[in-house]
Amino acid sequence: MREKITYVLAAIVGALLVSNLYTILLGLPDEANQGAIYRIFFFHFPSAITSGLCAFLSLVGSLMYLYRRNLWWDAFAVSATELTLTFGAIVLMTGMIWARIIWGIWWAWDARLTSTLVSWLAYASYLIFRRAIEEPTARARFSAVISIFTFPGVIISWKSIEWWRTQHPGPVISIRGGGGMAPGMEAAAYWNLLPLAVLALILISIRLRQENAQRLLDGFRRQAHEI
Repeated sequence: MREKITYVLAAIVGALLVSNLYTILLGLPDEANQGAIYRIFFFHFPSAITSGLCAFLSLVGSLMYLYRRNLWWDAFAVSATELTLTFGAIVLMTGMIWARIIWGIWWAWDARLTSTLVSWLAYASYLIFRRAIEEPTARARFSAVISIFTFPGVIISWKSIEWWRTQHPGPVISIRGGGGMAPGMEAAAYWNLLPLAVLALILISIRLRQENAQRLLDGFRRQAHEI
């Protein structure tokens, strides 16, 4: 039953992405100042939000592990962290392509870009650190602490364009006090956020089952070595 739900959701996500691509590429006009390149925003922005949501889920999983001491929550946290990095990488890459066209450079060391990169590297370090500890309980405990202390970097990156003067544009979405997008263009960004967020949840669910299965196999191996 769970697999059928996953397949149905994946089909819906695929259909939405195809429909959104048609709207983004063919239905919307070029932006007055940026031309066609602005269309990268419809993946840059939703990926950033999805990455932040996955980071929040990782935080929740880490806090719940420290509270419940249940390794299921550790598996949930690491699964969410992997998707945080995946969508964070999309944010960084699309941002660099966009910057190369608009600014004439691939990268600028301003507050938004730097804080996003540092946050991404911190979550990458979380995954690397996990491989250094074999004992599951100790690995889960230390990983949870790292995840909790890493999450504020997501908030800093999100608020950086309001706290500091950056080369990165200020808020353009209306819910953040911006107003730099036409209503039809802003709606398309939200419509593309929906399938990306659902895709992230699907992948987290798949990785969670894999992590729990791996944990059971590791437990059987340890028992076999002790016999």
